[in-house]
Amino acid sequence: MSVQVENLEKNMAKLIITVDAKVVDDAMEAVYKKNKSKYSVPGFRKGKVSRKMMENLYGKGIFLEDAINSILPTEYEKAVEESGVDVVSEPELNFTQTEPGKDLVFEATVAVKPEVKLGQYKGVEVKKVVVEVTDDDVMKVINSEREKNGVTVNVEDRPVKDGDNTTIDFEGFIDGVAFEGGKGTDYPLTIGSNAFIPGFESQLVGAELNKEVEINVTFPEDYHSEELKGKAAMFKVTVKKIEETQLPEVDDEFASEVSEFETLADYKEDVRKNLLERRTADAAIVKQNEAVSKAAANAEMEIPEAMVNTEAKNLVRDMAQNMQSQGLTMEMYLQYTGQTEEAVREQMKPRALEQIRTSLVVEAVAKAEGIEATEEEINEQYELTAKAYQMEVEELKNMTGEAYLESLKNNIVTRKAAELIAAESVEVEVEEVAEEAKDAE
Repeated sequence: MSVQVENLEKNMAKLIITVDAKVVDDAMEAVYKKNKSKYSVPGFRKGKVSRKMMENLYGKGIFLEDAINSILPTEYEKAVEESGVDVVSEPELNFTQTEPGKDLVFEATVAVKPEVKLGQYKGVEVKKVVVEVTDDDVMKVINSEREKNGVTVNVEDRPVKDGDNTTIDFEGFIDGVAFEGGKGTDYPLTIGSNAFIPGFESQLVGAELNKEVEINVTFPEDYHSEELKGKAAMFKVTVKKIEETQLPEVDDEFASEVSEFETLADYKEDVRKNLLERRTADAAIVKQNEAVSKAAANAEMEIPEAMVNTEAKNLVRDMAQNMQSQGLTMEMYLQYTGQTEEAVREQMKPRALEQIRTSLVVEAVAKAEGIEATEEEINEQYELTAKAYQMEVEELKNMTGEAYLESLKNNIVTRKAAELIAAESVEVEVEEVAEEAKDAE
């Protein structure tokens, strides 16, 4: 295998890769052997047809496509390593010589990591975030615990009110005609949850058990069904069951049941402390993100479009994986939103560009400041990961290998560089920021 590099404009490069004919032929032989039991030719028993016979019958290239596909990832990876090019995009491939018996030649057009000219990254101005916890904030947490510990009871002596859990039968009509998908039986609905069409739940307030009521609504213009968008509809609804949640009193007894504290006062103080710690940590992240973003804006770099496209594609892939963890699929999302995957990727490009800029700048700052990952920091990360997966550190090291170690080091260095930018930033009151913006107009 050999590779030539042709530098192109705008941080692009073309790798001209030549793969020895013998490597290709060996791959074709492997494809033949793997699949020969499937081949059937009149006059021969299945699986007994020679490779030469197959090539005489169907052409010398019968095994070529599968052979190329089998060796391409490895040969491309070797070529990139040999070229020394810092590739930051998926390759655009063009095969220029694929004749069997000859060297395979193909071109890979790729984006090259841009050089970064750092601007100001120390002393960038960020908005000062004031962290506070009010009594209302504390009570929101406590009320959330009350709801978790509430008891649901049937109600038969009053009509529906806001917050009730109801079970309903319904059927919808447009211009007096029932429409598809507009009927439900024993449907659970919490009044005030806004789970149904706007206006539906509020009109159920006051409805009595087992008495049919008529509800008039209009489907939103952005409703997922084209047939129903913007249409006025009437629903006949019968409330079959009303339930309410009875919440516990907020007192010392409640505090002792939901926490380690014996008194309500101590429980409230602990809630306040936890909220303050969480918000302080969140504020630090906001400050760091703004500082890094400002540093990125001050830097100069030329980011190739192919790099942005690859990052946008990765973001869509991550999005699909997150959906899958929630029991959804990208196909379901696309169908619901009426978009194509290409359109979603296009929407991701601004975010992809921002992530690339910040990543490159943080990396450049780390290099400029000589930031490295210490053995202590590396071992600490190994220990945290091993603990999370309930395994020994040595077992984790043996299982993950060198690539994981390099990724771990890079994450540590990146974190330290971002923390440095944030630590060196200057906090400015919001009023001052507004005045500066006004002066710049």
